[in-house]
Amino acid sequence: MHVLVTGGAGFIGSRVAGALLAAGHRVRVLDALLPELHFAAPRLPEGVEFVHADLRDEDAVRRALRGVDAVSHHAAMVGRGREILDARRYADCNDLATATLLVGMVEAGVERLSYAGSVVVYGEGRYRCPEHGLVRPRRRTVPDLDAGRFEPRCTECERELAAEAIEEDDPLAPAYNIYAVTKLAQENLVAAWATDTGGSASALRYHSVYGAGMLGSSYTGVAGTFHHAVVEGRPPRVFEDGLPRRDFVHVADVAEANVAALQRGVPGFRAYNVGSGTPHTILDVARALAAAAGGPPPVVTGEYRVADVRHVFASPARIMSELGWRPRVGLEAGLREFAADRMRGGVTPGYRLERRQTNATKKRVV
Repeated sequence: MHVLVTGGAGFIGSRVAGALLAAGHRVRVLDALLPELHFAAPRLPEGVEFVHADLRDEDAVRRALRGVDAVSHHAAMVGRGREILDARRYADCNDLATATLLVGMVEAGVERLSYAGSVVVYGEGRYRCPEHGLVRPRRRTVPDLDAGRFEPRCTECERELAAEAIEEDDPLAPAYNIYAVTKLAQENLVAAWATDTGGSASALRYHSVYGAGMLGSSYTGVAGTFHHAVVEGRPPRVFEDGLPRRDFVHVADVAEANVAALQRGVPGFRAYNVGSGTPHTILDVARALAAAAGGPPPVVTGEYRVADVRHVFASPARIMSELGWRPRVGLEAGLREFAADRMRGGVTPGYRLERRQTNATKKRVV
């Protein structure tokens, strides 16, 4: 196939482009090289055709889609940014750009799409109450967080809830931050395209992706934030009590998931969790990175962000059974490689992090 990878100069997109080439496909990359996400010239695999253009440009999209059989859609503003102050930019770069791409695909007759979705569409993870079964927890409050009560509680009995692996058919509730809202809007646009056209669309809901070549920016995730600290010889700062759990999946495995998704070819929309299937606490990851880099151990600060979720981790059973994909890079080996890598760029200036502290949590270190 001839595949267009949007956002293909980025951390994940460039690895997808390389995996597609290795699988025998022709690859064209379209990327706007947004300054928030790119601090240097793109590093693309040899043999990739590069188009420097903005996905919101209808004419550029038409040109990029000529002769293309399938699209792997990764172009997006990512991460938390400045929250509501970035609302227009996130909606523009994520939702308008996706709509423009989908219209171009209809015009060009392209009928196969993999979309880089995100775990953020779930909001809080999946929780079970010992009395009331599966429940949606109440949102954590500022008084609870200030008091160090971090675990979500049942809306019926106020008991602490036990987190479970998320499945694709679990409810979607992304209204915790602007990025999450726009990612769900993108997914809905892709689903509408598949329904209207009979095209094949796979939404790959990435969990916490990490690996060599990750962007050094305030728009990155927790693994990137920790890595930025350890390569500078600083202790990673771990929020809350360090015990939020995430599913960390290596970028090489994510790239292979995209290759598998583009082979699917079944009409209609299908969502897949892309994760390792094994959750880890953020403190464990911070410790492992610091140890691998030979730097100081992490500091548990007790700080928090109101919009953060406590636990969110995946069940990848669907993608394993339907597409034959398997995660191959273990966390220990992946973090050793990651610790040895120098990230691209530096921290985006002007980033303001909302946080609240109590005198007690200021003193908590590990």
